[in-house]
Amino acid sequence: MYDTVLFDLDGTLTDPFEGITNSIVYALKKFGIEVEDKRTLIDFIGPPLVHSFMKYYGFDLDKANTAVEYYREYFAEKGLYENGVYDGITYVLSELKASGKRLIIATCKPEVFAVKILDHFDLTRYFDHIVGATLDLTRAEKTDVIKYAVKKHKISSAIMVGDRKHDVLGAKNNGLPCIGVTYGYGTKQELTSAGADYLADCPQDILQILNK
Repeated sequence: MYDTVLFDLDGTLTDPFEGITNSIVYALKKFGIEVEDKRTLIDFIGPPLVHSFMKYYGFDLDKANTAVEYYREYFAEKGLYENGVYDGITYVLSELKASGKRLIIATCKPEVFAVKILDHFDLTRYFDHIVGATLDLTRAEKTDVIKYAVKKHKISSAIMVGDRKHDVLGAKNNGLPCIGVTYGYGTKQELTSAGADYLADCPQDILQILNK
């Protein structure tokens, strides 16, 4: 049905909760802000960080960009390894690769960090290309990440797989269908409201959808 499958990273292939929330806690402490419950930071997982610091803590753009710099201090050293691959993902990737699908990462995480995470968990071998955000944020929105991937790698028949509305909307803005995964950090309501074409409640469901 599709010769190329674009995958989000956080909340789709790996569970990044500890690494991302610990990095946010570190950044907020620089501003004298203490976080009592890291679960209140779940909404940071998925969207561009600069937007989340502005939305949830009222930072202006300059302050939000500074917060992202602090975030990266922790994340680059420790946070990116405080992560785990979802059960069943390796099998799904290996089956898709064996069937001849071209697999591409399309993430709002800075590309340099995405590469390190995929290398660390031995997932790089499944992907033909890894496309992420730029550190200077000139490419940060999911729409722009997907657009760049489609253009650079000459993608014609593809589907996006992700766990947040930004994945769905980014796909739609580029004329692609999207599988919304409900085992990540977006709710079923969030994904369906954004227009997800399919829902996957577990990694195995992704295979079933793509093999129809």
